Amino acid sequence: MIEILAAAALLTPTPTLALQMPAPAPQTAADAAQQLILPGAARALDCGPRPQLARMAFCVTAPINAIGALADAYIVRLGEMGWLQADGRENLVVFVRRREGGGCDGVQMLAFYDEDQPVGDASPGYLAFALIPGDVCAAPEATPVPGTPPQ
Repeated sequence: MIEILAAAALLTPTPTLALQMPAPAPQTAADAAQQLILPGAARALDCGPRPQLARMAFCVTAPINAIGALADAYIVRLGEMGWLQADGRENLVVFVRRREGGGCDGVQMLAFYDEDQPVGDASPGYLAFALIPGDVCAAPEATPVPGTPPQ
């Protein structure tokens, strides 16, 4: 649970812009969002049991017994769009894609469900997608060791 909450805290706005799915130019933001929904998924505007994610992530829902296959389909689709799996753990996959001018963009996919409700095959499962801020390929700044001169 803590891992999921920590991952949720990393989610940032406008994942639909980062995915840049090739398609005819959408007429509205709703049309653009609709293009990100794969077969078997439905848009979850409120991100289900995690409404705090709705302001920072694009969420979809499907029956929980199908959410694993749906996540696999999104992994394939993102791969087709140039996104590489870079990291992950239970319920979280991190993708990166090189920028033309250098550096990398990052996107997270987080799987979750309503842990406060009984779970059955038809219970809703969710996937949230969000950008990771900054250049995810940039090397972190080195922390100076106390007592050593700066370089």
